[in-house]
Amino acid sequence: MGRALAPLPANPTSLSLLLLLLLHLFSPLQPVEALGFQFGTFNPSTDYDTLAPIGPAVINKNALQVTPDSIGNVILTNQSGRILYKQGFKLWDGPPEAPTKVASFNTSFVINISPIKNGTPGEGLAFIVAPDPNLPAGSFGGYLGLTNATTDGHASNHLLAVEFDTFKQDYDPDANHIGLDINSVESNQTVPLADHGFDLAPNHTVFFHVWIEYDGGRELLEVYMIDEDESTPTKPKPASPIMTANLDMSKVVNQNSYFGFAASTGDNAELNCVLSWNMTVEELPKGTPAGLVIGLAVGIPAAALALAGAAALGVWAWRRRAAARDPNILGTLKCLPGMPREFKFRDLKRATGNFDEGNKLGQGGFGVVYKGVLTAESRRVAVKKFSRDELKSKDDFLAELTIISRLRHRHLVPLLGWCHQNGMLLLVYEYMPKGSLDGHIFCGPERQRLEWSHRYKIVAGVASALHYLHDEFDQKVLHRDLKASNIMLDSNFNARLGDFGLARAIDDEKNSYAELEGVPGTIGYIAPECFHTGKATRESDIFGFGAVILEVVCGQRPWTRAEFDGFQFLADWVWSLHRDGRILAAVDGRLGGDYAVEEARRLLLLGLACSHPIAAERPKTPAIVQILSGSVEVPRVPPFRPAFVWPSAGLLNEEGDTTDVTPMTSSSLFGPDWTSDIR
Repeated sequence: MGRALAPLPANPTSLSLLLLLLLHLFSPLQPVEALGFQFGTFNPSTDYDTLAPIGPAVINKNALQVTPDSIGNVILTNQSGRILYKQGFKLWDGPPEAPTKVASFNTSFVINISPIKNGTPGEGLAFIVAPDPNLPAGSFGGYLGLTNATTDGHASNHLLAVEFDTFKQDYDPDANHIGLDINSVESNQTVPLADHGFDLAPNHTVFFHVWIEYDGGRELLEVYMIDEDESTPTKPKPASPIMTANLDMSKVVNQNSYFGFAASTGDNAELNCVLSWNMTVEELPKGTPAGLVIGLAVGIPAAALALAGAAALGVWAWRRRAAARDPNILGTLKCLPGMPREFKFRDLKRATGNFDEGNKLGQGGFGVVYKGVLTAESRRVAVKKFSRDELKSKDDFLAELTIISRLRHRHLVPLLGWCHQNGMLLLVYEYMPKGSLDGHIFCGPERQRLEWSHRYKIVAGVASALHYLHDEFDQKVLHRDLKASNIMLDSNFNARLGDFGLARAIDDEKNSYAELEGVPGTIGYIAPECFHTGKATRESDIFGFGAVILEVVCGQRPWTRAEFDGFQFLADWVWSLHRDGRILAAVDGRLGGDYAVEEARRLLLLGLACSHPIAAERPKTPAIVQILSGSVEVPRVPPFRPAFVWPSAGLLNEEGDTTDVTPMTSSSLFGPDWTSDIR
């Protein structure tokens, strides 16, 4: 979309025409940009700076508790609350009577609605677009924190909401539905959820993942929804929406509005929680400054001359900035769906202390990661600076950004944004306060040992993330560098898989990704067949995951030969203990026997199964997740480690048939020029 230009004046001067010509010739195209934010979890120590809880709503236990929980001497009934993002967004452009552009937005969030002490739930939770952060008085009960008896139904509310209703009022279809609310809690459109197998507030823990997408150009709102109980891994967004509505948002909400959540309880109470929240809003282009229009209309030579000089100066400054930024990369980035926020280089430079060595968190084959604090938001971040040669760094940067910007899973490190300025290629991730798993497993004596419950939870979290990448995302994604140093831990020791520098997406009809220069990954985690095929597959990712499991349980790196009674790799040593019937001797001695025996046995056998030399014999991620949940037994592991034979009977493809083992010669997504080194 081009810049909006001022109309020609009735009697233009030559300077005015010159200025307009300059603007037409030199105005850079302004592709649509997006604003937004991302909360993988919620931290009360930092997130009160960007979120505004109202009423009894609080940020607590890594969640937004929009109505109070049952801890402490708190009144739970007849309550209402709101939590909104503090920054407002411009949602339409032009005059109120005839808007010229309506912004699109996408949001996704995970919610948990729990009745108190298995009682009757009430009343509900809503995602809202509101004119201000205020909470109407008396908005408890059926008003859901949206309106009250006086204001309900008034167009002056300028309120839009998608409600998740758990209590039947006279105007509701039932006590378990979603609805589209416009200025009133009497929904314009409802969808009963029992028909879809959903129960918003059952007497057991269920997480609902919701996507709300609004297309301002088509005036179309769509709501997608899936349920995730504690034993089920994260599912992908459904192919079809559960609710679709035609909506001109400019006729409802204020031009500048706020996004957030509202909830209420009535005579019955429930806990209304939001566990994660991502938001992307189209940034509307800015029109021509008022001063420019006035100067052209008046046609005073001096004013026109000043404006022409300013325009020429602006053109020079723009060209200078453009020279430092690759327009091809920028064009690619801005066209990517769901692209996160673009950061200013000066803000990241300030946040990291000019990339001070004292702020370095780690360094890998592709770049250096620094910790930092965004002062304006008081938010801690991790900034990855790409450091290979210019061409390879651009490839690395685009590959990682292209893939991870589309991934949404609670066991992946959330990407917050990117920056490409001053010759720097930077990615900004959510800061993980517990650091890497590597730092806890192989810690020195001065650090506290990682207890068993955390170890098991971490392995299960990584398995869930890997299942998402391999089987649930709309493309198969190969991580290709699974190891302890690439697994980060949040404040509650939940695993977050990170470092997607080697990751590649592959087409649905393909099963592998071929690397033209060497075998990517880290020795000890690379599957043996990769050295023969030059291919990365889901089976090779499983092999790396097996190495991680053994690392976590044994507290040893995969290749430290001196620790393994002469065996070259950790898996060989554990297999020898399995053969001798004493596999539990492999458990990390620093635990001092303080571990769950059956869980340890399960993990060690699963680690060996994933480390099987023959790729087709390794379990797939759906089975792995079930094994870790205890619902499925570990597959039989032979007492002797099978020999690696090449060529073997072949790798299994998606249909269970053998595939050709000839190395691929072209990539499936990014072209034939991707390169990586063993590191």
